[in-house]
Amino acid sequence: MDTGTVGEATEVVRRGEKPSLRTCIVTRAELPPGQMIRFVPGPDDVITPDLARRLPGRGVWVTSTMADVEKAVKSKAFTKSLKRAIVVPADLAALVDRLMLKRTIEALALANKAGAVVTGFAKVDAELSKANIVAVIHATDAAVDGTRKLDRKWLAIARSMGSVPRIINELSTAHLDLAMGRENVVHAGIGAGGAGLRFLTEAERLAHYRKPESSTASDTPAATIADEQVQDTPDPDLSAGSGDAEV
Repeated sequence: MDTGTVGEATEVVRRGEKPSLRTCIVTRAELPPGQMIRFVPGPDDVITPDLARRLPGRGVWVTSTMADVEKAVKSKAFTKSLKRAIVVPADLAALVDRLMLKRTIEALALANKAGAVVTGFAKVDAELSKANIVAVIHATDAAVDGTRKLDRKWLAIARSMGSVPRIINELSTAHLDLAMGRENVVHAGIGAGGAGLRFLTEAERLAHYRKPESSTASDTPAATIADEQVQDTPDPDLSAGSGDAEV
């Protein structure tokens, strides 16, 4: 997972090690990799988002918000940090958004195949009553009335359980249809389990990335909520000898 699994984090504390941090080339903030985006120059010297943090080569890090990626492009921070001539797409921030959206849709499709998703207002409502859902999804083009009814119920249930109601509003009906392999998916519920929580990690990462700059300053990235619960591919850049630019 972006910031490591619970077991890995516990082991780090047991050994007395400090958690790994990366420095944003725009804000200079030092944050865990799960709250940042890694970029590397490709073979053609075009800067490439490395959302999975698997690409080889020397990379740089930017805080995971669209505003900061846009600032990195405008300020030529990539060229300055890598100290070499590279090509930075003018629409890099939009490219990152598209890639995050793709990962989110794919994660939802996998969660659906794993049986971790229910769809339809009535089914979501019923599963909420049984406390079988850990998050609710509404299409961006869903009717306000149905969305409010489910949200009110979900908020009351979550509060009674002492938890935070997790609501995803980043996917359109077309996106949900694509992920679920059926038409007219407007509302969905995510059950507990690795596949569902992996989807939440991707969806909440996308939601945080899209937040206006004024709303991200005081918020903890939502993706970190799920980071503590879902195992992901280990970050190769956390190993000794990483060639990333620490600037």
